[in-house]
Amino acid sequence: MTDTPIQVAALYRFTRFDDPASLQASLQSACDAAGIKGTLLIAKEGINGTIAGTDNALNSVLETIRALPGCAETEVKFSHADAMPFNRMKVRLKREIVTMGQPDINPNASVGRYVAPEDWNDLISDPDTIVIDTRNDYEVAVGTFKGAVDPQTKSFRDFPAWFREHREELLEGKKKVAMFCTGGIRCEKSTSFLRSEGIEDVFHLKGGILKYLETVPEDDSKWEGECFVFDQRVAVKHGLELGSYGLCFACRMPLNEAEMASPDYEAGVSCPHCINDRDDEQRARYAERQRQQQLAKARGEAHIGPKPNGDA
Repeated sequence: MTDTPIQVAALYRFTRFDDPASLQASLQSACDAAGIKGTLLIAKEGINGTIAGTDNALNSVLETIRALPGCAETEVKFSHADAMPFNRMKVRLKREIVTMGQPDINPNASVGRYVAPEDWNDLISDPDTIVIDTRNDYEVAVGTFKGAVDPQTKSFRDFPAWFREHREELLEGKKKVAMFCTGGIRCEKSTSFLRSEGIEDVFHLKGGILKYLETVPEDDSKWEGECFVFDQRVAVKHGLELGSYGLCFACRMPLNEAEMASPDYEAGVSCPHCINDRDDEQRARYAERQRQQQLAKARGEAHIGPKPNGDA
């Protein structure tokens, strides 16, 4: 970790929690006491989340997490932020810590082979390898590895059906499958899924895109664009520096500089992606929320309200 006041910690661990609900209150209390903000998801299959705070605060909470059953070896990917990227702290109970909708998939029992970031370029440059981006379409639009297949999925839950539909064409003439995602967690499940489908030579990027951008020098990189992240930074670049993207708080889509310069863009209200999908009443609510946020910011306070979306 660096001397930057706010550190961001992305983590996950597949392990067995017999009673995840019994962990929720203690985790919430530990985070609140340390001044940590972000989100932690807990389910019977483990823990996943991104949290932020000072070095000492994060260390305290990470000690609590690593004391949970099976979590002693939890790996954490650190980056920094110029300001707190979350408004609140929430520990949520979920059916899955990353939703794939395949109840028989168990990454603890079967998973692809990990590839270190420094070895990733050689693997994806091999003509015998097909490279698949397991993320959703709006994430891929921000950046991806050169030559990677984009499934154009709206949700990770769509990935199994997409793969089964396109399996024959994807694997034609290929001996190895290499997959990647933001921090590694979706690839734990996607590689486990492919193994369950009878594919043996399956690989995934250890630590995900974030570890690659942190580890591999930009001059040697095969990454194109930026990497979408699920907090107020929106996207990061090589070295995990802050990227150039903004976010539409009406539809939650990442926006490049041209989209933010569009006449359809109004901060907190609309963007080119959703301008035709919201009515005047919805946009009025978004505008009022944006006004309240600006007033709170002027007072040095965080405005915490519902995230605007199609049902807000």
